[in-house]
Amino acid sequence: MNYINESIIYNIYPLGFCGAPRENDGKLCYRLDKVYDIIDHMKKMSVNAVVFNPLFESSRHGYDTIDYRKVDCRLGDNESFKKLCRTLHDNGIRVLLDGVFNHVGRDFFAFKDIQEKLWDSPYCGWFQNLGFDYGSPKGDRFHYEGWAGYYDLVKLNLFNDDVVNYLLDSVKFWIDEFDIDGLRLDAADCVDLGFFAKLREVCRSKKPDFWLYGEITHGDYNRWANGSLLDSVTNYECYKGIYSSHNDHNYFEIAHSLNRQFANGGIYKNIYTYNFVDNHDVNRIASSLKDKNHLCNVYTLMYTMPGVPSIYYGSEFGIEGKRTQHSDYELRPCLDLNNIENANMELFNHIVKLGKARLALEALKYGSFENVNIMNEMLVYKRQTDKQTVFVAFNLTDRFEKIGFDSCCYAKLTDVLNDNEQFEANGWCSVEMKPYSTRILVVNDGSFMLDLNEKSEPCRTEKENISDKAAETCEEPVIEPLTEVKKGRYRHFKGNEYEVLGVAQHSEDGSKMVVYMSVDGSEKLWIRPYEMFVETVEHNGRTVRRFEPLS
Repeated sequence: MNYINESIIYNIYPLGFCGAPRENDGKLCYRLDKVYDIIDHMKKMSVNAVVFNPLFESSRHGYDTIDYRKVDCRLGDNESFKKLCRTLHDNGIRVLLDGVFNHVGRDFFAFKDIQEKLWDSPYCGWFQNLGFDYGSPKGDRFHYEGWAGYYDLVKLNLFNDDVVNYLLDSVKFWIDEFDIDGLRLDAADCVDLGFFAKLREVCRSKKPDFWLYGEITHGDYNRWANGSLLDSVTNYECYKGIYSSHNDHNYFEIAHSLNRQFANGGIYKNIYTYNFVDNHDVNRIASSLKDKNHLCNVYTLMYTMPGVPSIYYGSEFGIEGKRTQHSDYELRPCLDLNNIENANMELFNHIVKLGKARLALEALKYGSFENVNIMNEMLVYKRQTDKQTVFVAFNLTDRFEKIGFDSCCYAKLTDVLNDNEQFEANGWCSVEMKPYSTRILVVNDGSFMLDLNEKSEPCRTEKENISDKAAETCEEPVIEPLTEVKKGRYRHFKGNEYEVLGVAQHSEDGSKMVVYMSVDGSEKLWIRPYEMFVETVEHNGRTVRRFEPLS
C-alpha cells in the first residue's frame, strides 16, 4: 500500500498563511519559515503529510507562475525551503507540492520572449492557440488562449514536446532538490492525459511511492485515477454531500454518495480519494454549515470514510471565511495558528482524537465500506477488514437519541472516541447518542481500549535537524537590533504583519511605547515597550529581529 493510506494531510496556502504581499514586490523575505512554528501543532493532530499550494515564483497568487524552479521570493529561497523540507521529513511529515501545469503567468520567461520577438520567438509553440492574426484582450500583438477566459493565466500547449520536457525536468528538480513526496495536479480536468502518463512514469522512477492526485470537480474519477495515470482525485462529490446532508438534516444524501463510491461494487472502490471539507477555493466549512454544532460530526465523517482526510489550515479551529464574487483572499488568511482568536477548542480536541483513532484503527485506513442504518438525522456505517470491524454512528439532532443496528456478531463494542465506553452486541446493538455526537465503535472481546489522550512527540527544530557539516559551512549574517522605529509596515518574527502608527510616551514614567495595528482586516491596536520592539530574539536557532521593517 502507498504511504497515503497511513496519512493525515494538512493543506497550507503559503502566500496567504505567511501574509505575503498580494503583488510580488521582488523582495526576499523568509516568510515560509513560519511553518517551523506549527510543526508541533501538526503533529498533535497526527498530521504526517503536508500539501503546499503554489510556492514557486509568481506574479500574484501562485497560480500565475513565473519560474518553476525558484521559490517565490515572498516566501524565501530554494535553500530555505530545502531546509524546511528536511526538517518536516525528520519530523515524520511528507511534503507534497501543487503542480500547476495547465497554465503560467504573463511574466513567464517564454511568454515574455514572444512579447519581445513576436513570431521570431522560439517559444511560439509553447502556448495553446497562439497566433498573430489579431491581438489579445491584454493588448498584445498576438492572441492566445487564457485558461477559463482568464488572460492572466496563459494556457500551455501540453502537446509540445519542449513544454512537456521542461515541466517534467522541473518536477525532477523538485524531487532532487527538495525530496518531495507527491503532487497535487491543479486543474487536472484540463490537462492532457498523455502528460499525466509521462509524469507518473518520471515520478515513479524517482520514488516508487510518489503520490499523484488531481483537482477534479466533476466527471468520472476513473478517467484520471487509474493504474496508468494519477493515483487519486479530490472528492468534490462527497465534499458537497457532507455539508449539504448536515444542513438539510438528510443523511441519505451523503450515505448515497458513499455507497455509490465505495460499497461493494462501488464505482470508486479502488481509488483512495483525497477527502476534504474545505480548501483555498471554497468556503470554510464553518461558514458553509447552518449549524456549527455539526462541525464535529462533519470531521468524524471525513476521517472515517474511505480515503485520506485533509485539513485546511485554520479550519481545525472552526474559523470562517467566504469567497466573494471578485476575490478568494477571505479563504486564504494570514494566521498565527498558535494564537487563534475565538478558537473552537472543542473542535480542535475532537480532531486530535480523530487523527489518533484513524491511524490506530486498521479498518478506518483499509476497510471496506457498508451502510448499516440510514435515517434523516442518524446514520451508522461499517468499515471492515479481515482483522477488524468498526461501526461509526452519527446523531445530528439537538437531543439524545437511540439508534439500533445489526452488529452481525456477539461481542463488545468499544467506543474509542468517547472514553472507551462499551456496549453489548448480541447480533443487534442499540446505543444512545448525545446531541450532535458521533461514536467510533470497535468490535472486540471486551479487552480493546484506545488512549486518544496520549501526548505527541515533541517537535524537532531546524537547528536540531541541520547536519553538522551544513552547520559548519552555513554562515549566518550578524543581525543587529533596530536603531529607530518609523511609521510603516513591519513583519513580526512569527510571520504576521503590522502597521506602526507611531511612538508614544508613557504618561507616568516617560518610557517610550510603540503603537501598531493589525493589517489582517481587524485593525486591532497593539502597544509594546520600545526596547522590546527593537530587540533581537532567538527563533529556530537563528538570531532575528522581533520586528523587521518592510517599508
